[in-house]
Amino acid sequence: MTRGQLALAVSLSLLVVVSGIGVVYAKYASRKHFLELQGLQGERDALDVEWGRLQLELSTWATHGRIESEARERLNMHMPKTEEVVLIRLEP
Repeated sequence: MTRGQLALAVSLSLLVVVSGIGVVYAKYASRKHFLELQGLQGERDALDVEWGRLQLELSTWATHGRIESEARERLNMHMPKTEEVVLIRLEP
């Protein structure tokens, strides 16, 4: 084996080792990112569940009956009597 062939064989061997290390690192990074993705998807699902619960709670708080009872109890509001109603007519 000549010196040039030996240098070529060493260079190619070194490139194979570096390539192998690159493959191992890429596989490690891929697994790491996949686990991070799964964690984020779980967090997203939990937030979706909480969002649905909050939407349901909001719809419960905003029902017509609830608003009316709160207006009567907290603000002492009542339906106006006929004599309390004032009509305002705007002339064009």
